[in-house]
Amino acid sequence: MKFFCLILPLLLTACDNLDHQPRDDHYKRTSLFADGKVLQSPPPGTVGRDDLALEAALTTRPPLTQALLERGRERYDIYCSVCHDFSGYGQGTVPSRGFPHPPSFHIPRLRAAPPAYFVDVITHGHGVMYSYADRVAPADRWAIAAYIRALQVSQDTSVTALSDEERTKLEAAHDQ
Repeated sequence: MKFFCLILPLLLTACDNLDHQPRDDHYKRTSLFADGKVLQSPPPGTVGRDDLALEAALTTRPPLTQALLERGRERYDIYCSVCHDFSGYGQGTVPSRGFPHPPSFHIPRLRAAPPAYFVDVITHGHGVMYSYADRVAPADRWAIAAYIRALQVSQDTSVTALSDEERTKLEAAHDQ
């Protein structure tokens, strides 16, 4: 067994096939592909970094619907609540373990921010928050921004602004 353990590293160093692989130059012909080209077009459905559809999705705000808010809440709960907490005050699980607290969504600066600001922060990050562009699809960024706005309204609306039916539902939920 000791002999095998000593010989194995020597045998592995003899395998340099990965270092000296044959390759084809980009514009030469090859028999590897049916069309004979080395340089192939991307497969259907491939999205480039500067894709116009991606840019359009980031700049075009979708209409506000109940489905958009529900999707926003779902995505917010998954990606944002760990730092921003479920109410948006910045008291999530991550900051409670020693990381910097994010700003509350209820401060005047963020109440006045347009939804596109939140989409941009999700896309590029801000401060110690890193980009979520690779985790959150552009449509979901808009949904999260709409849900953040709903959170802001929910924390700044007086009970007297509610209808009698809504107030009764709220009181019933509070009594449980």
